[in-house]
Amino acid sequence: MYQVQLHNQVSKKLKSLNSKDKLRIVDKIFELSQDPDSLTLDIKKLAGEPFYRLRVGNWRIIFHRDNVLKIISIEKLKPRGDAYK
Repeated sequence: MYQVQLHNQVSKKLKSLNSKDKLRIVDKIFELSQDPDSLTLDIKKLAGEPFYRLRVGNWRIIFHRDNVLKIISIEKLKPRGDAYK
């Protein structure tokens, strides 16, 4: 199991979401912490960067994964169109 760290901006954004989106995102983050290699998660490595993205509906979770320390650091939580800017 990986430890999950949320940046302040991610925490604020998560609090501002409606309950349906918030629940879906929290469930996916929990699933990510249990098994980041799960084939049920839609995860891709971002080209030219040390980050990965997790797709949750129209939302994108950008995160860094440290396999040695077993830490997942969530850097961004953005809608699909703004996630890669």
